[in-house]
Amino acid sequence: MTQQIHRDDEGSKLGMWLFIFNELLFFGGLFITYAVFRYVHQEAFHFAAQELDVWLGAANTVILLVSSATIAMSISTIKMGNKKLTLAFLAITLLLAVVFLVNKYFEWGAKIEHGLFPSSAMLAELGAGDTMFYGLYFAMTGLHALHILVGIVLIGIVLLRVKNNKTTKDNHQIQENVGLYWHLVDIIWVFLFPLFYLIA
Repeated sequence: MTQQIHRDDEGSKLGMWLFIFNELLFFGGLFITYAVFRYVHQEAFHFAAQELDVWLGAANTVILLVSSATIAMSISTIKMGNKKLTLAFLAITLLLAVVFLVNKYFEWGAKIEHGLFPSSAMLAELGAGDTMFYGLYFAMTGLHALHILVGIVLIGIVLLRVKNNKTTKDNHQIQENVGLYWHLVDIIWVFLFPLFYLIA
């Protein structure tokens, strides 16, 4: 006798949306904190932002936007039952996520090498505004990078599930939830990029 496995896809999706809402509230608080300190230290934030690599930030923005498209396409292809294309789109998404983190690693490395990191002697000399800017920069982009890392693990799990036929066109809610999570990660960066790189 085959045992029926109960699936609550709607409940699963609702749970993911609630999680996303909580994450948006969390980052929303950080964005408000940024806005307050930017208002207090307008000049310092402006000059501190000049030290960031706009082109690298823009490249990472494109990378995440493309990855958002590829994970969406992977969901479309799994619904069509095209396992091969689904695996390809998931692999591309995974690769783009890794490239994003590699770029961020080099960007952070350059800042640390120049002494532009929280608690550094150079920032202490520059003043409270610069210290706050880079404190928020490392905190917010660091939290975002942590979400990217979690996303890499989740996408990797989905890829293995598709490969092993555990995620199929008839059972793909986990993949949809991971897709929603990845879109959240992308949306957060879409706000982080202009705040730190363009309008500071």
